[in-house]
Amino acid sequence: MQDLQQYGAWRASVAASLEGYGQALREAGLIDAAGEQVLARALGRLRDDRLSVAFVAEFSRGKTELINALFFADYGQRILPSSAGRTTMCPTELLWDAQLPPCIRLLPIDTRAGQLSTGDYRDDPGAWTVLPLDLDDPGAMHETLRQVSQTRHVATDEAERYGLFDPEDPDLAASADADGRIEIPRWRHAIINLPHPLLKQGLVILDTPGLNAIGTEPELTLNLIPNAHAVLFVLAADTGVTRSDIEVWRTHIGAGPGRLAVLNKIDAMWDELKSPVAVQTEIARQQHDVARLLGLDAGQVYPVSAHKALVGRIGGDIDLFERSRLGALESALFHQLIPARRAINTRQLRADLEILAAGQQVLVATRLRELVEQLQELRSLRGKNQGMIAHMVRRVEAEKKEFDAGLFKLQGTRAVFTRLSTELYTLVGMDGLQDRTETVRAAMSAARFATGMRAPVRNYFAGARAGLLDACAKVDEIKSMMDAMHRRFAAEHGLSLALPQALSLTRHVDEIDAIETLFERQFGTATLLMTSRATLLERFFDSIASRVRRVYRAANADVEAWLKVANAPLETQIRQHRDNLRQRQATVQRIHDASDSLEQKIGAFEHGQAELESTRQRLAAIAAGVTTQLAAQSHLPDIA
Repeated sequence: MQDLQQYGAWRASVAASLEGYGQALREAGLIDAAGEQVLARALGRLRDDRLSVAFVAEFSRGKTELINALFFADYGQRILPSSAGRTTMCPTELLWDAQLPPCIRLLPIDTRAGQLSTGDYRDDPGAWTVLPLDLDDPGAMHETLRQVSQTRHVATDEAERYGLFDPEDPDLAASADADGRIEIPRWRHAIINLPHPLLKQGLVILDTPGLNAIGTEPELTLNLIPNAHAVLFVLAADTGVTRSDIEVWRTHIGAGPGRLAVLNKIDAMWDELKSPVAVQTEIARQQHDVARLLGLDAGQVYPVSAHKALVGRIGGDIDLFERSRLGALESALFHQLIPARRAINTRQLRADLEILAAGQQVLVATRLRELVEQLQELRSLRGKNQGMIAHMVRRVEAEKKEFDAGLFKLQGTRAVFTRLSTELYTLVGMDGLQDRTETVRAAMSAARFATGMRAPVRNYFAGARAGLLDACAKVDEIKSMMDAMHRRFAAEHGLSLALPQALSLTRHVDEIDAIETLFERQFGTATLLMTSRATLLERFFDSIASRVRRVYRAANADVEAWLKVANAPLETQIRQHRDNLRQRQATVQRIHDASDSLEQKIGAFEHGQAELESTRQRLAAIAAGVTTQLAAQSHLPDIA
């Protein structure tokens, strides 16, 4: 757990260094709107960075006990309810949001009857039941958290409306009582807001309610599990790998970075009538069997006893904890998860830092060039008569008029920019996406079986992807137009302009592809012929549409942010050059009027040149300090 605390300290130190660099740039007047946006994005990434770990298992595998042992033994008792049978009935997230008090937020199960996904309700406080947590009374807190295991008994038609009953499934039909009622979870989703030290560092824990729920709760399949930085697939030594285990592993998890298998309950194999070597040999054999069935290396399967680890930690029994072998899992989890996450953040932050430094260098170079030009101009006036100085006044005046005329010409280009921007907004607009969503819903309602529903959903993905690809082409058109405008204006007025930043929407296209891949895994086989599966597909499409809406909103935000600052380098340098021309005009005029000493002005400009050079060196040193913080306690190489 110390790794996570060190990672949090690293993020805080990098954020402080970045904030200091940004403040120094502002004080020197060497950051424009585009740079401010890059800085805000980098700081936001550090502030909001989270590490999510999902625990997936069938019930009675000891998954919740494992969470208690890994994270909450310091409370001296079980915090999350854990006992034989099903104890976690709804997906449960544990995190810390400082904007909220310690509490558990519960989303009622009847929200499944509508078309909104769990994600759609996250920003709707009125949809949740909120219960406070008493941090000073672990027992009371444990009782409050038992809400995640609460159930209700409802008629089968109500359960079917929620997508929790399939009349074609004989196992579910047999679960109905004499009155035709079945047991369902009371809550659809739970979010536990707890100021635990690890949660404060950005850790998010997801406790899933069992394999059946993974197949029926779209939020798990489409969002929470795929986006988790680590997924622990928990099996039990006393049951081994079942057919449903293998199906969920292949469909929803699979081998890959941050995906680990945990063979829990190895204490069931502890046998006093066998030698320790024989027991370890038996555990190793089962470990290799699990690895073979899941397509993993044996080193990716961790045998543990969560129960004995929890007991050992609470009771201070070091030997029992060592026998539980939980320490090896802890080490693997955080030694894999944190360096990988840090490496991603470091690459992104270095790219942001390079953009900031490049923008600063352009502004410094422009300011230095104009200082040198003014110095040369003033030095050329030494020994000149009033007629020559008057000629210089007229020349500067003509240059200023020519620059103003160039600005007037820019107005036409800006009108084109406005038109293209409107077209871009339309391509990523929510209205067109909503129309496609409603068209698909109508087509799905008209189809009886899931096989007839798949084509409209695939068309929906194709349309969503096409809209983003058209937006990419429009971005390229706008960028080409702006590049040409910058080059032409720079050439006409002898300026050195930085070209506008590029915008890429490909990550949003990739996300659409990823959502479609998840859909194909769930519904792409030829076996989906039953009406009940069609009902399930409709429910999944509601979550698909919600996820795609979030993708489009993110693309909208990227487009809006880019268009706001696309011309920032040009506008900054236009303003700077205009101010420079006014200053030159006033300076030469005062010298012509003999109101200022020429040598005094030359001295002032020479001092300004030296100060600017000193500022550049100081900013370079601050930027190097940020780079040092990025590389601190890291195996990544420093920036050259």
